[in-house]
Amino acid sequence: MDRYDWNLPEPEDEPRGRWTGILVGLGMGAVTLVLIAALVGTLVGYMFWPRGEDANSSSPLIQRTAYKPSESELRNANYRPGDLPSVAQQQVTPTAVSDDIVQAADAEYLLLTNLYERVNPSVVNIEIVSAFHSDSGIVDSSGSGFVYDTIGHIVTNSHVVRDADEILVTFSDGYVASATVVGIDDYSDLAVIEIDRDDAPLWPVTLGDSNSLRVGQRVVAIGNPFGLEGSMTAGIVSALGRSLPSAQLLDASYERYDNPSIIQVDASVNPGNSGGPLLNSSGEVVGINTAIRTETGSFEGVAFAVPVNTIKRIVPQIIDGGQVRYSWLGIVTSTSNLPGISMAVLADELNLSVTYGVLIDSVQSDSPAERAGLQGATNAQTVRGIDVPIGGDIVVAINGDIVRDIDDLVAYLVENTSPGDTVVLTIVRGDQTLDVNVTLGERPASSLVTSSQD
Repeated sequence: MDRYDWNLPEPEDEPRGRWTGILVGLGMGAVTLVLIAALVGTLVGYMFWPRGEDANSSSPLIQRTAYKPSESELRNANYRPGDLPSVAQQQVTPTAVSDDIVQAADAEYLLLTNLYERVNPSVVNIEIVSAFHSDSGIVDSSGSGFVYDTIGHIVTNSHVVRDADEILVTFSDGYVASATVVGIDDYSDLAVIEIDRDDAPLWPVTLGDSNSLRVGQRVVAIGNPFGLEGSMTAGIVSALGRSLPSAQLLDASYERYDNPSIIQVDASVNPGNSGGPLLNSSGEVVGINTAIRTETGSFEGVAFAVPVNTIKRIVPQIIDGGQVRYSWLGIVTSTSNLPGISMAVLADELNLSVTYGVLIDSVQSDSPAERAGLQGATNAQTVRGIDVPIGGDIVVAINGDIVRDIDDLVAYLVENTSPGDTVVLTIVRGDQTLDVNVTLGERPASSLVTSSQD
């Protein structure tokens, strides 16, 4: 007997075991196939088997479609069958408005275009060569001007030409001519230059009336800002009755004199516009563009123009004699320069009978005012922390025109009087209102006008 007993099966049992394994495997495979078929059938039935009224359909397998409600269901749900709107059908092509509407809308611009075409030929570009650059011909500065008459006179600002050694004038059609200074007046910042009228395209402007201006009225400026010839801007009158110390701005050695009746506008005015015309909607000159209020050197919304009524008084004097004679009254007042102090404030604080006018501080010796018997202050009183001379005459009218402040008085003297004229001043003295005749003199050293005719 062998040492080991392997317990091996008998040789005749081996085929029976093999078939048993095969049958077990086939059974398990069949069960697996059945399970898979059941799962697939369930998924297919969920996806494709009909619902609702079609649940009893004879078709065992149909494609599932979106649920379509019946008409009764639609009515019950407040829905109604409709058609998909066409975007193309709803697009509307607007028709052009009538010519009348277009013309009405463009009327303002047609006005401005027409104004420009009529006036621009009268506006010139002025280039200045100073004595410092006279040998090289380098242009030091430029400005604007406008034709005053057919003789060859052109009006501009004093500050444009006062230091000129050579002047070149260029017209809108490109014609260039040399010019000489007839005279300048620093107090009004006005100057007149002259060119040879031979072959020059001289189209004089039409002068209007600056006293007819109202705040909010349209104004147009034409000039040459930054050397850009024939530029036009439009705006409105922002304020009236401003004043500028024109002479002191040019030369600090001048005694203070405020250029009156200055027009404030918001039309864009820049360096190079100085001397160009300020126009109303009729194309009439109502002022000459003079200065801007700026912190940067460029336009910031505030510009000033000397009124045309000043031009009417000053320019003829420059042309006739090269100098200007200003009327002189000979009174001194400080209330207009005191911060926070006005006649209305003084009337309230001092119980005065008027809230407007010019309170006389003093009367200059040997002046028209002294000869007429006007009286200055007799005392001083502290008003809002400031010593104010009181007791003097209060000028409330000149020749029947109300005088609200010193600017009104100076404006009237500049625009309406000459030395030697007699005016009637209405004054308030204490509780009396008096009329006083005053024969005007000539402002001492008022001409301060340089002229090529000297």
